[in-house]
Amino acid sequence: MNSAIRFLACLCLLVLPAIASAATVVPPGNRSKEQPPIPNASANRTRAANSTYEAKYRKVYALLENDAALRNKIKTVSAQYGLDPMHMVGAIVGEHTYNVDAYDRLQTYYVKAVSYFQTSFKFAYDGESISDFIKRPEFARCENLKGSYEQWTCRETVWDRSFRGKKVDGKSYPRDRFSAVFFQPFYAGQTFGIGQLNPLTALQMSDIVAQVSKLPKLDHNNAQQVYKTIMDPDLTLAYVAATLKKSIEAYRDIAGFDISKNPGITATLYNLGNPDQRARALRAENLKRQAEGLSPRYPQENYYGWLVNERLNELKKLF
Repeated sequence: MNSAIRFLACLCLLVLPAIASAATVVPPGNRSKEQPPIPNASANRTRAANSTYEAKYRKVYALLENDAALRNKIKTVSAQYGLDPMHMVGAIVGEHTYNVDAYDRLQTYYVKAVSYFQTSFKFAYDGESISDFIKRPEFARCENLKGSYEQWTCRETVWDRSFRGKKVDGKSYPRDRFSAVFFQPFYAGQTFGIGQLNPLTALQMSDIVAQVSKLPKLDHNNAQQVYKTIMDPDLTLAYVAATLKKSIEAYRDIAGFDISKNPGITATLYNLGNPDQRARALRAENLKRQAEGLSPRYPQENYYGWLVNERLNELKKLF
């Protein structure tokens, strides 16, 4: 290695960690003056229900406003994970405004949780269980990783690179998300509970929740347990909090941004998923901008997070 290359290598080692160690605080509020475009899928769901976004927002707001027990659960869980409750409220409100309507009463979520626990189904695709699928050699490197988040994120990456939309060993796999293909046995795009979590996200957060909330770890071989967990408000709120906390940590440690003061950004990441991947993309973009003498690009809210920031003062009145 010549001296010029050694100098550049040393410079990278110095510059890259500096981004994470001196996290830039993202201030409250939206960076976009107008709401970013809402996907057609959300518009179609709302139209099919003969509803409006405003009506759905008011319905979930009423659920929170009328249920002191639910608000107390959110406050308690938020404190356990070191979060401002507005992050959890933002995720819940965003999901029920743009995904599915909230139920009128929290009790309905408990009833649904029990019904899934009593139903027979498993995580599989075309007769191949998820347990057998992840034993394939392509997933070998994931087995050595510690932690449910690291392992399942690795498996999701392997799916995208090696199986998604491809034919492997004579078998064709859909050009769709890992979670939709293997973890939603009733229909693709399916999410559940007050936090509208998908099962793969819950499995990723299992170790964090077990450590912080002392709940039993989830088992991908027990689909009923996973579904009951994401439907039961007494269990799923911890997974909502863990997901939000993970996003905050990813953007702090990887991209160098402190998003803990902006519930619209955490709500955006809750909606989009893959916070590590998105943080790395933002970091790479800002290193390029830095080299070109440009100011860094801040994390940007999407349509979902934009609503949360726009209604934040009203949401704060709940607490």
